[in-house]
Amino acid sequence: MKTTEVLHAWAGILAGRKPSMSIEITKECPLRCPGCYAFDAAHLGGEGELRQLSDFKGSELVKNILAILDREKPLHVSLVGGDPLVRYRELEMLLPEMEARKIHTQVVTSAFRVIPVEWSRFQRLSVVVSIDGLQPEHDERRKPATYERIMKNIAGTKITIHSTITGNIAARPGYLDEFLRFWSARPEINKIWFSLFTPQRGATGPEILTPEQRVFVVNDLLRLRSLFPVLDMHESLIREMLSPPASPAECIFARTTQTISADLKTQITPCQFGGDPDCAQCGCIASMGLAAVGHHRVLGGPTAGTIFKASDRIGTSWRRRANHASSN
Repeated sequence: MKTTEVLHAWAGILAGRKPSMSIEITKECPLRCPGCYAFDAAHLGGEGELRQLSDFKGSELVKNILAILDREKPLHVSLVGGDPLVRYRELEMLLPEMEARKIHTQVVTSAFRVIPVEWSRFQRLSVVVSIDGLQPEHDERRKPATYERIMKNIAGTKITIHSTITGNIAARPGYLDEFLRFWSARPEINKIWFSLFTPQRGATGPEILTPEQRVFVVNDLLRLRSLFPVLDMHESLIREMLSPPASPAECIFARTTQTISADLKTQITPCQFGGDPDCAQCGCIASMGLAAVGHHRVLGGPTAGTIFKASDRIGTSWRRRANHASSN
C-alpha cells in the first residue's frame, strides 16, 4: 500500500469500516475441487451451505454490489465465488464502475472461461487464477479447468497465479521448482503466489501439511525467491508461515476484511474460510502478508499491527455507540 492508502485504511478503521472486502458474487461453479473452503459444510458456520443460498444475476447483482461498495467504501475488493466468471456478463458491467470508484479489485477464478484481453485497460484490476500444482494433480482436481484450457483462456492477458500447496505435494523435492519453471516461462504470468492449505479445526486428510512438511515448504520457498523473480512473496511473508496468527483476534487480515456470501447479506466469519479455521495451521497468503506488515515497526516506534489493532478497537467501539444512538 502507498502511504496515502495506509492513512485512508486507518481512517476507515477508526470510522468502524473495514478497508478490504471479499464478495462471493455467485454460488455457482463448474468445478468440484477437493478441499474447496467455499463449499465446505462449515463455511457458513453450520447455517446451510453456499449452494443452498439464493444469489443474484444481471443488473440486480451489479446494482446490489455497487450499493454495498458505496456504503462500505473499501479500498480493496476480491470478487470470488463459486467462480466469478460464471457471472462474466455482470463483471463486464461491474468492473468499469469499480475502476471509476478507484477500488483495487481482484477477480479470483479457475479460468474455465476466456479472460477478456480488454480487461487490461483497468489499472486497478488483478486477475488471479487458481492452479493446484503440476498438470497431473491439477487436471485431476480442477477439471474442466485443465492446464490446456487455462492456457487457451489466459492468452494475451496478464495474470497472477495462486497455488495452494497441500500435504499431498508438500514434501516432493523439486516439485515447486518444476511448477515455477513451467509457469514463469509463460508471457501471461505477472506474479506467482503460494498459500498453504488451511484446514478447519479437527479436520483430517492428506491435504493437511504436517509440521515437517510446513518447514520443508518454507525453506524451499525461501530458496526459490532468488531463482524466480516472478515468485512475488517477500521473505518476511514466507517466514510468517512458521508462526501464523494464533486466532482471528490476532489476524490483521481477519480483522480488516469483511466477507459477504452470495446472497449479499450473509457474513462469513471469522475470515474468508468461514466455520472454525485452524489458525495454528493457516497458510493463507493474505493473512501471512498482513502479519508480516503488522510486525514492521513504524519509524522505529510501535508495530503497524499494534496501530491497526488499536484503530480497530476504537472504530468498533465508535460504531457500536453510533448504532445504539441511532436505534434510540
